[in-house]
Order: sequence, then C-alpha cells, then structure tokens
Amino acid sequence: MATLAPARSRALAFRLLWASVTVSALGDGIRFVAMPLLASRVTGDPRLIALVAVAGHVSWLLSPLAGLLADRLPRRPVLVGVDAGRALLAGLLAWAVASGQSSVGLLAVVTFLLGCGEVLYAAGCAGAVPALVGTDRLAAANSRLQSSAILSDTLLGPPLGAILLGAGAAVPLGADAVSFALAAGLVACATLPGRPPAPPLGGRVRAEALAGLRLVARDRAIRRSLLGSATFSLVTDGLAAMLVVWTGRVLGLGDLGYALLVAAFAVGGLAGALVAPRLPVRGVLRAAPWCAALASALAATAHGALLAGVALFTYGLGFGAWNVHAQTERQRRTPVELMGRAGVAGAAVCGLASATGAVLAGALTTAAGPRAAFAAGGVVLGGLAVWWGRRGR
Repeated sequence: MATLAPARSRALAFRLLWASVTVSALGDGIRFVAMPLLASRVTGDPRLIALVAVAGHVSWLLSPLAGLLADRLPRRPVLVGVDAGRALLAGLLAWAVASGQSSVGLLAVVTFLLGCGEVLYAAGCAGAVPALVGTDRLAAANSRLQSSAILSDTLLGPPLGAILLGAGAAVPLGADAVSFALAAGLVACATLPGRPPAPPLGGRVRAEALAGLRLVARDRAIRRSLLGSATFSLVTDGLAAMLVVWTGRVLGLGDLGYALLVAAFAVGGLAGALVAPRLPVRGVLRAAPWCAALASALAATAHGALLAGVALFTYGLGFGAWNVHAQTERQRRTPVELMGRAGVAGAAVCGLASATGAVLAGALTTAAGPRAAFAAGGVVLGGLAVWWGRRGR
C-alpha cells in the first residue's frame, strides 16, 4: 500500500481529532446538564450548586505544568491517555451515583478531576491543531472544531442528558464515560506530527513551565485578546452555573425546559462560530461583546420561555463568533514551540475567570435572585464592549 502524502496524512489526522473532539463534547454536554441537576437534587443552596461548577475550573491552576508536559511529550499518547482516564473516572462516578453514594462533595471532587484531564487535553490539542492545518487554515479549523463542540456539547448533549436522567441518575454519567472511551479510540488511530527536539530541562522546570504565561504577559495583542476572552468566560460561566436556578425559580420550567434553553444558547453559538470566518475580524471582535451584553440584559427581564430562548440564542451568537477569532489571533502570534504552554495559559486564565464568575453569580443569586446575575453580566460585557471599541485592535 502506498504511503499517504504528508498533506493527506495531516488532513486525515485532523479529521480523526475533529471527530474525537465532537464525540467527547457530546458526553460533556450530557454531563453539563446532569451535574447541576444532580447537585440541585442533593441541595437547594445556590452556593453549593455553584461549588460543583467551580470545582471544574480551579484545575486550571495546574496549567503551567500541563502545558510543559504537552510541549514535551508525544501528543497522541497524551490525548489518548487523558480521555481513557476520564472514561474510567466518569464510569466510577456513574457506579457511585447508581449505588446511592452521591453528594455535593463527591460531585465536586469528580468534577475537579475531570477538569484536570481537560487541562492536559487542551494543552495537547492546542499544539496539535496548528501543526496539522497550518496558520493559513487555522481560522477555518477553529471554526469547525468549535462548531462541532457547540453542536455536541450544548445543542445535542443537554436535551439528551435530560432524557437520560429521566431513565436513571447514573445513565448520563455512563454515557459520558462511553464518549470518552470512543474519543480515545479515534485519536489512537491518528498520526499526529512530531515536534522539534527540545533541550533538556535541567533545573529550568519552573521557567519552562511559565514560558507560556510570560509570552502572554509581554505580547500586548495576546494579552488584550485574552483579557476580553476572560471577561466573556467570567460572565458566561457564571450565568451557566446559575442557569438551572434561573430556569426553575424565574421561568418555572423543569429539567427539559432547562435543557432546551441550553440548546438555544448552543444554536446561537453554532451560528456565530460558523459565520465568524466569513466576517472581518475587527468587526466581529467589536460587535460580539455588544451582542452578548444586550442579550444578558434581555434575559434579566424575561418572564417567558420564548423571550428567554431568544436572549440565550443571541448571547451564544456573540460568544461563538468572539471565540473563533480571538483564539485564532492568539495562535497566530504564538511560536510553535510554545503552542501548548501558551494555549493552556490562555485557557487557564479563562478557566479561573470562569470559576470566579460562578462564585460571584452564586453569591449574587443568593443575595438578590437570579435576575440580578444576568443584569450584572450585561453591565460587565457592556464595559468590555466600550473598552474594546475605544482602544481599537
């Protein structure tokens, strides 16, 4: 059999990686709707429900080490091993829930460990994608990956998770375990490019691990883009952590209604991610924060499911479009040898912002109700829009 040309081999590897991300994201979407619903059945305290969401984000504190490992170790074993480990972990949680051992503490611990796997996977993937597609096709590749992830994670996964939850509390977690196992199998079939040889670390482990953060600190364009993405993450994940509370207490909807509203956000995010590569970068990055800010303010005043769905769709539209161009711009300015560390450093900043957002949203919801969290989100994103517009690109 003839050997595949390098370009064809890279194209096949990208398709396998793309399929793996899509399958894994479907399981994430199932778990995304299951975890807060399981937590809400254990406790009615919004702060404890938010704790489960926060646990998945604080794992980003490990990102410097994860980035260094991803830039030094072969990419395929890292990605396969992470997904295989997450499959085992999700399966063990499914067993614990089925045996009646669920608690807020257990959900938080498992969420944290799954988050640790996500950190290392993100670092490996951040280096693999540019190596497979090149800088000229990076925006299109990011659009495909994000569109598929949104389609699976936020559009298909949550309704499916709500349906599976009706069949048993452990069923969606079992489905998540299967998705991780399939994702590991797909990446195992891919031939990922190697990396340039790196000098021995010696005593420079700390310096090398923090190299991605130093790049972010000294590059003004990367730093500014990342600040915008972190602000988006702070608001988005804060509102996501309280979405189940808002859906039940304000709109009076049940589990399926919650999942459908998550799906409305996903449809908007999918549309934004798909259309972004066809629009000017500068215009998208100026308009996206305004779009999300107005949508968040609209959600704060919503009384019915229809208006709430429109608001979440509009929010997702701005969020999805912003993510494609902001991530692509940062990748284009990053040296290839720092792709893993810089990519995961950016993801860590956004992840910690997400954790902060969940804590703040939980506290604000406890003090003033779910509408206050959405109103505050609109104010914060409006401030981002004004700042970004005044400073230009």
